Amino acid sequence: MPYSNDPLLCVDGLSVGLTSPRGDTTWPVRQVGFELARGEALGIVGESGSGKSMAMLALMGLLPGSARREATRVSLGETDLLTLPDAQFARQVAGKRIGMIFQEPMTSLNPVYSIGRQLTETMTLHGQADARTARRRALELLERVGVPEPEVRLRQYPHQLSGGLRQRVMIAMALMNSPELIIADEPTTALDVTIKAQILDLLAELRAELGTAMILVSHDIAAVSRAVDRVAVMYAGALVEQGSLRQVLETPLHPYTQGLLRCAPRALAPNGGGRLGSIAGSVPRPFARLSRCAFSDRCPLVHDACHDGEPVMHRADDRAYRCMLGADRLRAFEWADTAQSEQMTQPSRATAAANDTPILSLESVSCEFVTRRGLLGAAHRLRAVDDVSLGLYRGEILAVVGESGSGKTTMARMLLGLQAPTAGVVRFDDRPLADTGARERARQIQPVFQDPYSSLNPLRTVADSIGRPLVVHGIGNSRSRSERVREVMALVGLDARFYDSYPGQMSGGQRQRVAVARALVLEPDVIVCDEPTSALDISVQAQILNLLLDLQARLNLTYFIITHDLAVVRYMASRVAVMQGGRIVETGPTEQVYTRPASAYTRELLASMSDPLSQRAPAAASV
Repeated sequence: MPYSNDPLLCVDGLSVGLTSPRGDTTWPVRQVGFELARGEALGIVGESGSGKSMAMLALMGLLPGSARREATRVSLGETDLLTLPDAQFARQVAGKRIGMIFQEPMTSLNPVYSIGRQLTETMTLHGQADARTARRRALELLERVGVPEPEVRLRQYPHQLSGGLRQRVMIAMALMNSPELIIADEPTTALDVTIKAQILDLLAELRAELGTAMILVSHDIAAVSRAVDRVAVMYAGALVEQGSLRQVLETPLHPYTQGLLRCAPRALAPNGGGRLGSIAGSVPRPFARLSRCAFSDRCPLVHDACHDGEPVMHRADDRAYRCMLGADRLRAFEWADTAQSEQMTQPSRATAAANDTPILSLESVSCEFVTRRGLLGAAHRLRAVDDVSLGLYRGEILAVVGESGSGKTTMARMLLGLQAPTAGVVRFDDRPLADTGARERARQIQPVFQDPYSSLNPLRTVADSIGRPLVVHGIGNSRSRSERVREVMALVGLDARFYDSYPGQMSGGQRQRVAVARALVLEPDVIVCDEPTSALDISVQAQILNLLLDLQARLNLTYFIITHDLAVVRYMASRVAVMQGGRIVETGPTEQVYTRPASAYTRELLASMSDPLSQRAPAAASV
């Protein structure tokens, strides 16, 4: 699909094969093709398991030994990367002409080398400069990417830097040799909203200033919408749609693209834009070359022709799409909400009366931790929560937002009774939480954690995990517990066939449903959710958010939600509290805080929002 007469990168027919010990070959990447002009930015989006990262590793020659790369053409300028020997690729291309920013900088940076050594070696090993010149370049780039005190940072090690600073170091390292192309693989995952905005804006500025092309790989459509010129949508190892940012986001053709956009809460719209859509099912596991459309099992437009063969790429309006149907039919399609027959639940926006008693509250609560530098170092007191007073009222959804380190999780642990406050008191039903026993607290207040895989025992079946609280509390007999487990599974939308399954046999969304079911099995009054969807794809996130809202309406649950996703807050929460440096700087009804923020810090957070259906992030003045 040509976009320029002199493209920088040409990829045609790129496939990756993985061979099992039995000799079977699967193809997690199939016939990927695109072109990238100099200075252009391409965003590649799709759910986990779509093959996005595998395709980028194939471009960089970083595939595992059991994998093989096939392609019709992969070229960088005049250089044919398919015929270039590995040793020559490492010397002449990797790190020199193509820089790569990996998803998790802590695992990509060498923990035993200083930041300075890792940056300077990027130049010296390629013979680009001597050590002194490389050091000057490192200082210049660290300053350029916004790392404070670059002289000090050069002497530090990765573990001494925050996540945002480590990611900035990775960007500086990728730029050390002024590459022609940067591949950024999920560079903003798990970063705070303000840091994420800074990183994306920085990449855009550097691209404009240096003329560097960029491929941004992400499942975060809002992040992609902020930083790229064109978008390629990937599903089950193949590209299903390509076009300009405006074309793909405003008038998507492929049903999968349309479904993804319906799953995204709107950060700039009241109530997050209304009820989220969803895509049933999940991305199929990698399999051999297809004899049908890979999306046919999940597509609302599926028909007999979809099973006759894999669709080919078609051209329409200077874009490409992979579907059996014509562009006119796809443009006319409107994806009907699969939940139309159900109550279209929206969060309760009712505010508590002045004389209401909170079901759970913090009264002038502080929490300090003592840390030491080294075994014999002086003690240092860190106040994670500083004189916080906050009430959670029955039936509401209260969200707490703020950057990492602001004290959100410490506050949640105190509400769960897992952390004792240094000062102040936590109350449940107007009595000190400390006066209630651990069993009573667990009956009434249950958590849902960020990562469902690590919070579930991999050796327990779904039935065991959900039913374990019943066993611990001595509720019922074996038969009644089994009935209760099946009842709760049905409540959260888990098919009965998962009863004897293990977490490793389930998708991320299914595992999170198990975690929600486990939290509900004791019929608690309050559920504390700590980043319940941040580790999930946008399609799975929509399913879980809708599920939480439906359960709240049906069971009159009360939610305390911690998240850094401001779009999720606007969609879910009836009230929001903004936290900075251990203190609450603002609290109020969600729409009031979003439209008329009183705190400068709140305005800064809101100015960092991106909307997947907007070409740009809002300016601070428009908040």
